[in-house]
Amino acid sequence: MQFVYVMDPMCGWCYGFQPELELFLSNRPGAEVNWIMGGLAPDTTEPMDPALRDTIASYWVQIERRTQVRFNHDFWQLNTPMRSTYQACRAVIAAQSMQAHSAIEMVKAIQAAYYLEAKNPSLDKTLIACAESIGLDETVFEATLKSAATEAQFQQHLQIARQLQVSGFPALFYINDTGHAYPLALGFCHMGDLEQRLETICNDA
Repeated sequence: MQFVYVMDPMCGWCYGFQPELELFLSNRPGAEVNWIMGGLAPDTTEPMDPALRDTIASYWVQIERRTQVRFNHDFWQLNTPMRSTYQACRAVIAAQSMQAHSAIEMVKAIQAAYYLEAKNPSLDKTLIACAESIGLDETVFEATLKSAATEAQFQQHLQIARQLQVSGFPALFYINDTGHAYPLALGFCHMGDLEQRLETICNDA
């Protein structure tokens, strides 16, 4: 089975969805998942507006209430948040290009750094540390992160997200034998919802 997962490693709802996705995929050990970085927020070095900080911090509380995950809310006091997730997306693409099947490892490393360890993934130093934590060479990773090839791949990912008409994350699609994409998740949902939707799609095909 083949799936396309459009997400952003700095998307709180994607973090909340990760346990549900893993449960769903654990029932399909041979499934192929194409991790597509959808790009939540463009590059900036400007500090986040206080109102936006409060809004996102409130989302974390909502996500905790609805999902299995927990957040380290000290992030907001320990960092200067920036509304910038593109570099974290590039980091996942860079990791995958260096080592096959490492996209999920890099995503989870970034999520752990951000949501549990209160580190800022908008900063290269955080992303480099995440790469090292999954066994990648720091120097090679930094060069790959900043390379034209990684940027070109990221633009391809953004184009795929546009083609699939993704307007929010997480977004999971089932790809059938003819290459048609069926949405299983357009936003957070539970594993049972994914199972039910996939069953319906397969029965209707």
